[in-house]
Parts: sequence; C-alpha cells; structure tokens
Amino acid sequence: MIYHYNEVPIFYTISGKGRTLVLLHGFLESSTMWSSYVPSFSLHRTVLTIDLPGHGKSGCLAPVHSMEMMADMVYALLHHLQIDKASFMGHSMGGYVGLAFLEAYGQEVEGLTLLNSTTRKDTIEQKRNRDRATRIVSENKEVFIGNIMNLLFIESSHQRYPTEIAALKKEAMGFSAEGIIAATQGMKLRPDRTEVLRNFSGEKLILCGANDLVVPLAASKEIATATNSQLKVFNGGHMSWIEDSEELLKCCT
Repeated sequence: MIYHYNEVPIFYTISGKGRTLVLLHGFLESSTMWSSYVPSFSLHRTVLTIDLPGHGKSGCLAPVHSMEMMADMVYALLHHLQIDKASFMGHSMGGYVGLAFLEAYGQEVEGLTLLNSTTRKDTIEQKRNRDRATRIVSENKEVFIGNIMNLLFIESSHQRYPTEIAALKKEAMGFSAEGIIAATQGMKLRPDRTEVLRNFSGEKLILCGANDLVVPLAASKEIATATNSQLKVFNGGHMSWIEDSEELLKCCT
C-alpha cells in the first residue's frame, strides 16, 4: 500500500489483528527483509512493515533523512491508520528510527526491540566513514554496496547465504544514490539515546550478534546493562535476521 507523506510515496504493508508491531528495516534494506517473519508475527498481532524514505518503494523526503524525520513519518502513518499505540522492532538503522520515535512519541510506544542496533551516536571515525561512503556512492554505487555487504556478514555467511546476499545486493542497487546518501548523512547526525532507552518503562529487548562487526557484542552488553534491557545474543554477525533466523523467530513469537 502507499501512503503519501509530504506528497512523497511511502510504501507499507499491514496484516493480522491485535496489538500493533511495527517492523523497521535497516540501511540498504527494505520491508522485504521481514517477509518470512510476518506470517508468524501476525498470528496474534497487527504487523506493520514500512519502506523507510529512500529505500524499497518509498521516495526521498530530503537531501538528509534524519532519524527524527523518519520517525515523524512513521508517526504520521500510524495516525493515518488510526493506531495510537505500538511496539517496535528495528534492525540497525531501523533501531535508530525506533529510538527517535521513542524520544518524540514515547507515550505511544509499548515496547522496543533493537536488532543489531545501538543507542550510541557515531564516533568521530564513524562520521568520517559516513562522509567517505557518501563520496563513494556518488562515484560508484555498486562498489559501495559490495563493500558494505562484506562488512555486514561474517565470513562463513558468504558461503552459507550466497543467494540471500545476492538478492540484497540486487535490491540495494535499485535504490537511488540520493536515498542512500540521505540515510548515510542522517545516521551520522543522530545523537546518543542511551538515556532515552534507560528511562523507558515499557518492554525493551536488545538482540545482537556475537560476531557483529558493526555493533560489537561488548557495546551491546554495556548498553543492555545501562538501560536495564533484556539481552539476547545470537551466534552470527550484523545480519541476524538471515544468519540466526530460527533463533530470532523463536524469541520474538
């Protein structure tokens, strides 16, 4: 389905009945990442998946897609659908959007699950890498996407999931350079939201990969302790929804 936000098309799907679960994908992903999960998740819940701006079938809102801007879009869509309370699960960048939503609209959040995500802001080096990524995307989007996929998956996963990785690369190549850059710059600007999560009294869960090179296990453990969040550790890397799909399904249904 399509919802127009500031005259920009935003793609979403909705299924099931009951309390609402909003699924937010990560960088260079789309709502398709949740396709194998929705049938189980929607047995007892209303499940809403969204293509964030510049990703999937959604258009771009601005040159920079801040996490706050994307959270505002999610809020507008929820109210368009007459949903006043929801739980959220966000993978990587989707977790950043979920945290921004929690900070702005906490009264509407029943629970938040961070999947391979973090409450922390970018370090100086990470910000430099974002700017470097922006330059590479402008010059050669295909090279950038290939490099990113090498980082997101642990080495053994490249042998175990070649079809899934190829599909991810193909889909990401369909995203505009404008949309990729807008998200990259938006992630660079996000603030630390550890206190936001710590002060949240609803259900909160951190799901992480033992071999995640993007969000190290040690950082996830520290954040879980600092925010009084439940922690679940999977065996894979940053892409738990592929590398640890059975375990993820068990702990979230």
